[in-house]
Amino acid sequence: MTRKALLLGFFATALSLPASAAAPPFDTPAPVAFMKDLSSGAVLYAKDPDRRVPPASMAKMMTTHLAFHLIKQGELKLQQMCTVRPETWRQWHGPQAGSTMFLSAGEQVSVENLLHGIVTLSGNDASVVLAECISGTEPAFAQRMNAEAKRLGMNNSNFGNSNGWPDEGVTYTTARDLARLAEATVQETPDLYKAFYQKESFTWGKTLGSGQAITQGNRNPLLGRVPGADGLKTGHTAEAGYGFTGSAEQNGRRIIMVVAGLGSFNQRIDESVKFMNWGFQAWKARPLFAKGKQVATAQVQLGSEDEVALIAPRNLAVTVPAGAAGGMRVKVVYDGPLKAPIKAGQHVADLIVQTGDTPPQRMPLVAAEAVDEAGFFGRMWAGLTSLFA
Repeated sequence: MTRKALLLGFFATALSLPASAAAPPFDTPAPVAFMKDLSSGAVLYAKDPDRRVPPASMAKMMTTHLAFHLIKQGELKLQQMCTVRPETWRQWHGPQAGSTMFLSAGEQVSVENLLHGIVTLSGNDASVVLAECISGTEPAFAQRMNAEAKRLGMNNSNFGNSNGWPDEGVTYTTARDLARLAEATVQETPDLYKAFYQKESFTWGKTLGSGQAITQGNRNPLLGRVPGADGLKTGHTAEAGYGFTGSAEQNGRRIIMVVAGLGSFNQRIDESVKFMNWGFQAWKARPLFAKGKQVATAQVQLGSEDEVALIAPRNLAVTVPAGAAGGMRVKVVYDGPLKAPIKAGQHVADLIVQTGDTPPQRMPLVAAEAVDEAGFFGRMWAGLTSLFA
């Protein structure tokens, strides 16, 4: 098969941007930073995004994502009860154990409450208890984390534990991979994402002596500071510095951002808010195709039909610098001719948009209808026409 490219010339003339259109400037003291607009697939900012860094508690995003995935598949139930092993409690109890949900030895806790303890409270204890509940041991769960990372294409990541605790470099990731993980969580399990990541505080455990309930707040620096903020996870160790993977949605645009290696708690707040606001204010979305709109057609090989319509699986928009006017170059690419059978809704092509000198933006296109394999005579005819072409 050859890579087909179809230039949509009417867009090139109707929506052509000045060739000088450039990405709006931005600077951050974070040594590692990355931002992606999910509405268009555009990478808005990338500063050393493939440098391997210790994720600290941002590793808990994978623990949560994997649990969400298992819940979606029916392998795990929110009301399933997990037991806090005394050995686990001893290891992850006290000031030396970092962030905690304040679990007790022998306590029975539901998967739902453990997830709140991980997402909202960043509990190291909650992460290990959930990992043991799912896979028997934390190392066995880490193997599943790595298998899921491979599925997601997180090619520069490795997980040695469930909570991101320093482990002499076994656990590492990159800003690009963290953004990919956040994107998968948002898109693959949207209901669970909304149910857990927006919670501003959670109450669990009791204080010694008075026995008062312990309420802890979510450390997400965007909640209450950036409209539409609803995730994801902070991280901090002496080795990693202060990091954050965040997401927010405004007017149909969802942005994911990552910063890592910042020097203080307050700097993480300031830089995260500034970064996300820049993403929404310095860039704007321009609609291209509404969901279900036909964009082009693609040739089909050995199918019941010779071609299939390519449609937008969702509302497609291009992200451009704020204030930019005019159009862009748009093309459809696919490995063609496509080979039957093809399912309706199958991702078979991509829409690639180039605006000025900003990086190309790639969006999926899907088959409008199913195309079956050709019958015997259809295949014979296709062979004859190919022979004499």
